[in-house]
Amino acid sequence: MADKQKLLSLKSKETQPWRKIPKWLLPIMIILLVALIFFVSQYAASLILSLYALIRGWNAAQANSWLNSSITAQFIYVVLFESASIGLVWAILHRYGKSLRSIGLKKARFRDGGYALLAYPVYFIALLIGLYIVRAIYPTFNTNQGQSIGFNSVHGVYQLTLTFFSLVIIPPFAEEILFRGVLFEGLKKAMPVIYAGVLTSAIFAIAHLPEGTSGLFWVGALDVFILSLVLVYLKQKTKSLWPGIFLHMLKNLVAFISLFLLTNR
Repeated sequence: MADKQKLLSLKSKETQPWRKIPKWLLPIMIILLVALIFFVSQYAASLILSLYALIRGWNAAQANSWLNSSITAQFIYVVLFESASIGLVWAILHRYGKSLRSIGLKKARFRDGGYALLAYPVYFIALLIGLYIVRAIYPTFNTNQGQSIGFNSVHGVYQLTLTFFSLVIIPPFAEEILFRGVLFEGLKKAMPVIYAGVLTSAIFAIAHLPEGTSGLFWVGALDVFILSLVLVYLKQKTKSLWPGIFLHMLKNLVAFISLFLLTNR
């Protein structure tokens, strides 16, 4: 009996490699892992599209023009990037005998959508309060800064459908797995939950800073920082990624309707 318990303990340590890492080093390694997944996925997606352009015999100018103006090319990039991100997360978890379920990707429940609907006004009110506080401290803070998300000149049902999946469906699913699944769950093992949540949200905000049309996208970073705090709370409260995925999709859906249906982008 004692030998069996010892064997189970050893097996548990093998499938939980963070137990062998000093606690002070674990957050750094988790952050570096997430950054590595993020940038390797971007590189892989760009490489595949570049190879396609090379096969077509396009020069650099033609390839860049296609990537920047083609809605189909941008859709393919999003699919490749996010698929690579999820694939790398799955591979790392599988290496240690884990699954996506272990980081919260369990079977979706009807009430998960209800949590998202209830959380949206909380996020929106918190965002308004956050903007008010920042404007009070920094009166010159630009709350009207544009966001560079690609997908310009979207016309017709086909292009709208590709844009919808590229912005509303695919990124929230992949980003919740990477940030609230891998990053937040990893950081929780080395620090109190509230610190892990704030740090996760700060890193998530930093990842969105380059999206500004004129410099760093500070208002967008504030937006997603506050959104992430709510997403972290949902993940911690429900132990599932689905409420956060649905809330993230709802937030992006509102932006999609505003940018592509109510205005002519």
